[in-house]
Amino acid sequence: MNLFRSVPLWSLRFAALFLLSLTISQAQTASAQSAQSKKGAAQASTPVLNKYPPAVVDSGASLFQQNCAFCHGKDASGGESGPDLTRSKLVKDDRDGDKIGPVVRNGRPEKGMPPFNFSDSQIAGLTAFIHTQQAAATSRKGGRKGVDVADLQTGNADAGKQYFNGAGGCSSCHSPSGDLAGVASRYEGLELEEQMLYPKNAKAKVTVTPPSGETIKGTLEYLDEFTIGLIDPAGVYRSWRTSDVKYQVDPSLNAHVELFSKYTDRDIHNLMAYLQTLR
Repeated sequence: MNLFRSVPLWSLRFAALFLLSLTISQAQTASAQSAQSKKGAAQASTPVLNKYPPAVVDSGASLFQQNCAFCHGKDASGGESGPDLTRSKLVKDDRDGDKIGPVVRNGRPEKGMPPFNFSDSQIAGLTAFIHTQQAAATSRKGGRKGVDVADLQTGNADAGKQYFNGAGGCSSCHSPSGDLAGVASRYEGLELEEQMLYPKNAKAKVTVTPPSGETIKGTLEYLDEFTIGLIDPAGVYRSWRTSDVKYQVDPSLNAHVELFSKYTDRDIHNLMAYLQTLR
């Protein structure tokens, strides 16, 4: 029986979001306490943004609303599935479209973003609009919509590593040199924390035993009351009627669910700090 499938998805997401809200609240409090002392340094490190001609910004705004706003929000501050571009490190590091342009043209298929065949002038307009929105968001005091990466960097990495290898039991399923190698380069900030609390697109392992007695192991691809399907080590999809075979689904994903009731706020902060070192 796949125990993980018996847990309502909405309850898992509610639990994850509840933990996230606690974590973010504490992190933002800690961030606010040190903000005043860092204000001068932050101002000195903030790049001077270009002022773009209104006509160029307007052309970019129109293009953005037609092609990007659905995911990134009409003001580029984040939407249903796209991140907040006004707080994006890539946008912050961009100079005249040198970072934005390639991403727009190549897309990010692994994150659901398609490529766009835009001209140089269209890229220039998009760049102008996004940077203008970023400048406006930076100048506003309070009332921000998103979570800064810095809000989630208040833990102790050494304590997080100890929790990973000890009380958390994370090392029984994950390896910093294996499946988690470079995880902090693939995910950042809130996205990394969501992945830690409730992994998206994670696949369970399954073992199927047909009447012949042969055991077939692979990654669970499909399961209902009639059919079970897996991807075997050779990458081939195989399926059987559930009534004809015995099968066992590895319940390792349940470990994330079970930790919801065990995590302390400090555990989450420390574990996040450790995961952010895995680049």
